[in-house]
Amino acid sequence: MNTDSEVVHAADALTAWISGVSAETKELARNVTSLLEEKNPVGKSRISKTALAGLDEVAREFLAKKPYAVGAWIFLSAASVEEGGRSFEWWVRTNSGGMERVDADRTPGSTRYYDYEKLPFFSTAASTREQALSGPYVDFLGFEEYILSFTAPFSVHGSFMGVAGCDIRIKDLEPLIMPNLLAVPSDAALINASNRVVLGNSGRYLVGERIKPEAPGQHRIALDVPHLGLSLIYGE
Repeated sequence: MNTDSEVVHAADALTAWISGVSAETKELARNVTSLLEEKNPVGKSRISKTALAGLDEVAREFLAKKPYAVGAWIFLSAASVEEGGRSFEWWVRTNSGGMERVDADRTPGSTRYYDYEKLPFFSTAASTREQALSGPYVDFLGFEEYILSFTAPFSVHGSFMGVAGCDIRIKDLEPLIMPNLLAVPSDAALINASNRVVLGNSGRYLVGERIKPEAPGQHRIALDVPHLGLSLIYGE
């Protein structure tokens, strides 16, 4: 096998795995839409507290079935929820293998105020109405380590209401995709749309590091996963 075919094989394998996660995230968003449309009448501009019941089960079910994910969540825009309604469901896997709900401070002005609508995982999908990828970043309010977030927007009766998605720790991602990167016979890395390293196969590429897009001797293959902006880069 020559170098070119090894690189193409690695890119195809990465594309296949990431496309699977993307499809499962989109399915999560569809399940949210189905639940809310069933319980919330057409023409009602805000989601009622009654309609929100059951969203926790949707998030927990996703997490139970997807061992690669450490967190699953559903965030609604604050303006789309009736007063007193819980605007998000965020569940994480515990070290013991169970699940627990994450509560974030939603008090404006607080030093720990979690204004998620301004964060990329929410704002990108909200503005484009397409799937999005955020990270790797350190989520100090959640896991306090590098994670990658897959996001899909959802609508209710045609109106955008929020985003659903999952978090994957880079340390959990490594055993899943590192074999593909190691199959490339040179320094190689999976990078995001901002040219930051998601994961590399050598010390040349460190997680979270921003690389120069046109470095000498560097080649790039865009992964065919719509809207996520991922690429495989590799050396001579």
